[in-house]
Amino acid sequence: MSETLAGLRKSHGCGDLRATDAGKQVTIMGWVQKRRDHGGLVFVDLRDRSGLVQVVLNPEGGEEAFQKADKVRNEFVLAVVGTVCQRPEGTVNVNLPTGEIEVKASEMRILNKSKTPPFYIEDNVDCDEIMRLKYRYLDLRRPEMQKNLILRHKVTMAMREYLDEHGFLEIETPMLGRSTPEGARDYLVPSRVHPGEFYALPQSPQQYKQILMVSGMERYFQIARCFRDEDLRADRQPEFTQLDIEMSFIEREQLYELMENMIAYIFKKTLGREVKTPFLRLPYAEAMGRFGSDKPDLRFGMELKEVTDIAKESQFQVFASIAANGGQVKGINAEGCAKYSRKDIDDLTKVAGIYGAKGLAYFIVEENGVKSPIAKFFAEEQIKEICTRLEAKPGDLLLFVAADPYTVADSLGHLRLEIAKRENLQDPDELNFLWVTDFPLFEFSKEENRWTAMHHPFTSPRDEDLPYMDTDPGRVIAKAYDMVLNGVELGGGSIRIFNRDVQEKMFSVLGIGKEESQEKFGFMLEAFEYGTPPHGGIAFGLDRMIMLMNHRDSIRDVIAFPKTQSAADMMTQAPGEVDAKQLKELSIQTVVPDMDKNKK
Repeated sequence: MSETLAGLRKSHGCGDLRATDAGKQVTIMGWVQKRRDHGGLVFVDLRDRSGLVQVVLNPEGGEEAFQKADKVRNEFVLAVVGTVCQRPEGTVNVNLPTGEIEVKASEMRILNKSKTPPFYIEDNVDCDEIMRLKYRYLDLRRPEMQKNLILRHKVTMAMREYLDEHGFLEIETPMLGRSTPEGARDYLVPSRVHPGEFYALPQSPQQYKQILMVSGMERYFQIARCFRDEDLRADRQPEFTQLDIEMSFIEREQLYELMENMIAYIFKKTLGREVKTPFLRLPYAEAMGRFGSDKPDLRFGMELKEVTDIAKESQFQVFASIAANGGQVKGINAEGCAKYSRKDIDDLTKVAGIYGAKGLAYFIVEENGVKSPIAKFFAEEQIKEICTRLEAKPGDLLLFVAADPYTVADSLGHLRLEIAKRENLQDPDELNFLWVTDFPLFEFSKEENRWTAMHHPFTSPRDEDLPYMDTDPGRVIAKAYDMVLNGVELGGGSIRIFNRDVQEKMFSVLGIGKEESQEKFGFMLEAFEYGTPPHGGIAFGLDRMIMLMNHRDSIRDVIAFPKTQSAADMMTQAPGEVDAKQLKELSIQTVVPDMDKNKK
């Protein structure tokens, strides 16, 4: 039978004890990491959130405790009373923060037993992720997982400290709102008291935080839970957390400065890392043109270089015809990669193909020219000019894509990242921040045959572009910006529309008529008639930020209880069926297609 804590109080964390504590009597509590029986001496490695310490049990120290040690197994929960002692000479563990000392136990209580865990409770465990998620409570005992959540806590505390010092108010907004168009699919919540009607869980607090600006709050923030019913990736979850910020009477440069200083404060406070400010500002068009991405990784070069004019005059008909018909031909220089085999190049061709490229041409640069199946279609001067533009030297590999501008950028941009990964060009310890600015306000959806908002329908156009809203929407540039770290978008935002006429014009371009806009956004349009201040804001993905700060590959490693790729919770088996009585109370009938219920 398990013993109790009666009369005991934990005095120290297991991992907090040091040589300076030698001679102290302590009470520690935690889980058994390992037990080693040396006959008349038993060693127990005891672990809690703070770390691990070695406990020594022998008959001289406490006969009863020594006898109990025979029953102890991994993951048993213990309370130990004992004295901190210096380890004997030659037994110091330099790899352990507590490695200079041990606790000689005089009393030990077995507070609870444990079955044998399905995987080892240790870092870098070789275990299927589904198993880890099923037994998440065990996975979270591992030091690296606890370290992730501890950092997450420290980061959110630093955010609150900084924003409080700069006049922001933390204000909660509703979780139950109205479903609105122009975004990812909503998670819907049926209303029992309004049969046939639904709330939507927030994809972001966007409209509420703008209303707070109308309300005169001036500076708002919230560490907000958000929900999107969309296909998942390593850095996406159906529910996620963002640092949501909005400010009145603000222009972009003021916002950039405030947010850069916040990031510098967070990294210094939590990681001890210095972040250089100000960050580079890179217009969207330039980012796409030079790096093929609106979130470029600038830790390495390999920029996209245009050779359309040369290709147009060449005898290589694939390039020439695409160039003559308004397409682009661009290339990248994979420095030192002339060593790549034909199979390596074929693999890169497949990568480019994923993003729409019909093929991948190449030059292998040698001392006396280039080697390539297409070299014969280019004059010597044309080859020299291409090599000059791509700053090529012997030993380099030049890769080319010819297509429409979007496909060229997308395929070469991803090819650039693939080569950087293969060549270890991305220093994991470098912090390369930048702002991507001046996004298009609209993008045209061929599937829907209409203009859609590149960000969201509350983003303000540049003042000088207002006349083009009616005549040439594709020309309109937004007052929008993204903060990027090492090729990952950390946060995005914009200066908002705060005038009813402009907001209605925005809805009109998006195909949202007056009746629909009044039905969906009438409260907001009306609010704009009561002295709305100029305002803008930004939202940072907290999960992504912690993932990058911890050098993890997936946000699932920095969320306490994440979902799988299919939005399922392996531990609780959510989502699950509900009984007919609950559905009847909600006035809901379900029609479920015949499908595999074991998809989780």
